[in-house]
Amino acid sequence: MKRPLPHIVLFAVQIACAGVFLYDIAVTLLGLRAAPISWQLYEMIEIGAAVGLLLGVLATGVLLRHSIGRQQRAEEGLRLASGAFAQVLEERFDTWGLTPAERDVALFSIKGLSLSDIAALRHTSEGTVKAQSNAIYRKAGVSSRAQLLSLFIDDLMEDSGLPGLEASRDQDTPKKSA
Repeated sequence: MKRPLPHIVLFAVQIACAGVFLYDIAVTLLGLRAAPISWQLYEMIEIGAAVGLLLGVLATGVLLRHSIGRQQRAEEGLRLASGAFAQVLEERFDTWGLTPAERDVALFSIKGLSLSDIAALRHTSEGTVKAQSNAIYRKAGVSSRAQLLSLFIDDLMEDSGLPGLEASRDQDTPKKSA
C-alpha cells in the first residue's frame, strides 16, 4: 500500500464504532449508570456507529478485491517468467547443439544439483556427468555453472517481455544529456 494513512484512519473509526456498541452492551449488562442524554442524540450515535461499521466493511471489501487482483497479477507474472525461462533454456540448448543427455545435465546443473546427484538421477558415473558438463560449458562459451546460469538470467532480463521489467530497467538507466 502506498498510502496507509486512510486505512489506519478507517481502522480507528471501526474500533471507535465497535466501542460504542460494546459500551452500550456493558452498561446494560452490568447495570451501570451513565449520564443521561436525549434519546435523539443516543439514536444518532448508534446510527453513526452502524454507518461507520458498514463503511468499514465496504472499504475492507474494496481492499480485498484490490489485494486479490494484485495477487493474480503477481501469479501471472510468475507464470510468464517461468514460461519465458523454459523457452530461453530450449532456445539456448538448440543454439548450442546440446545432445539430449547434455540437455538433461545442463538443466539439472541450472537447478543446482551436484554432480553426484545428477549422476544418481541419470544412472551414470560422476565422471560421465563431469565430461558432459565440460562439453556444455565449452559449447556455451563459459567456464562454470555460475556463468552458465548467468547467461539465462541475462537473456530473461534483456528480452523476455516480462511485465514491468522494461519500466524498472528504464528507471535504473541514467539519462544521457545532449
